[in-house]
Amino acid sequence: MEIRRALPQDIWELLHCLKMKSKYAVLLVFVISLVIIEKENNFISRVSDKLKQSPQALAEANTTEVSLALAKNGSLASLQELDAAFSQLRSHLYNITLQLAGDPGPRRHVLLMATTRTGSSFVGEFFNQQGSIFYLFEPLWHVEKTVTFLPGGASAVGSALVYRDVLKQLLLCDLYILENFISPVPEGHLTPFLFRRGSSHSLCEEPVCTPSTKKVFEKYYCKNRRCGPLNITLAAEACRRKQHVALKTVRIRQLEFLQPLVEDPRLDLRIIQLVRDPRAVLASRMVAFSGKYETWKKWASEGEAPLREEEVQRLRGNCESIRVSAELGLRRPGWLRGRYMLVRYEDVARAPLQKAREMFRFAGLPLTQQVEEWIGKNTQAPRDGNDVYSTCKNSSEQFDKWRFSMPFKLAQVVQDACAPAMQLFGYKLASSPAALANRSFSLLEEAQPAWVT
Repeated sequence: MEIRRALPQDIWELLHCLKMKSKYAVLLVFVISLVIIEKENNFISRVSDKLKQSPQALAEANTTEVSLALAKNGSLASLQELDAAFSQLRSHLYNITLQLAGDPGPRRHVLLMATTRTGSSFVGEFFNQQGSIFYLFEPLWHVEKTVTFLPGGASAVGSALVYRDVLKQLLLCDLYILENFISPVPEGHLTPFLFRRGSSHSLCEEPVCTPSTKKVFEKYYCKNRRCGPLNITLAAEACRRKQHVALKTVRIRQLEFLQPLVEDPRLDLRIIQLVRDPRAVLASRMVAFSGKYETWKKWASEGEAPLREEEVQRLRGNCESIRVSAELGLRRPGWLRGRYMLVRYEDVARAPLQKAREMFRFAGLPLTQQVEEWIGKNTQAPRDGNDVYSTCKNSSEQFDKWRFSMPFKLAQVVQDACAPAMQLFGYKLASSPAALANRSFSLLEEAQPAWVT
């Protein structure tokens, strides 16, 4: 107060004016900062489809609001109004910063590559439960049905090439490619026949889940809500809106055919190859696909209907194709380095959350709380669960249950046919019926760190 009295009135007014000008200067600095951020965001928005609202639009809104405030009575009437405008700008700047910091990064593409009865449906659910991932369950099912029934059929190489090209389009969100294989052919891009639609959350949520239509039969439908026939256009748009894409397939086994996909600059592809003890796979298939394994069952239980050599050769061929692909991945060729991960189902069953974290880390994806909760809920099911297609089981007790029901002579056939693959994946051979059924004898060696390349 003494200093203020000592100063002439005109000097005090000058200091007061300078103080107000400094406030304006601070305001100007932040406006300029917003303009710079606008320009940077314009560039970012061209390379990232994640930012749904343009930061430029936000900044224009800010500028308009400030202009209106300034236009009122021609100027800001008081320091209080200036402070309020300053706080408003700071809040908008903070929101824009959060929006930029929340960018989840580059678009990832994940391919879960497996064979039937290896636990791929269970592992695929890890990615299906992640809200930012567009997940498809076995889209190549339609392709297999078409190429199998072509005149003269298709060779394994021919089928693999078709599978590869369809996979590429699906990973790029071109779902229209499936219309060439769905029967009956979709009309107006609508179909009630997309295989296991209900196993993909992205196909059963808004806006893809359209109102159901009366008297329209849907062979494959959403489980938890009523939806109309699948609109493939809406599904493709949903795929493009999601940050990442993941597909699960048991219909392509030749890893070398996927090289063009890995090298495609439009894709950031990570391949996870899931394997399981071939003895367990055979035991599971004999239950799930009973009609196709009648000869195996009769030979194992009664000694009747001698096991045909072509069936053993088919088993050997399946194991060899899996082994060859895994060996290619583990050799780390330049085109596949950092893009391939080998996972045993048994390791997932014993420590599902740990393996899920490893797979998501490999794929460069965040593991959300929703995924963790699903894993906890679906790996502690009651012990008497008998649904062979269920993904809800007590995983730590289920993965080697086959040991106590498989006849030893059947296990021997598998071990003879698949020994090289079993050795590569760390599955021990059982030397006797007692060893096979002995709970204290582990048939599983420790996983190798080198399996993540």
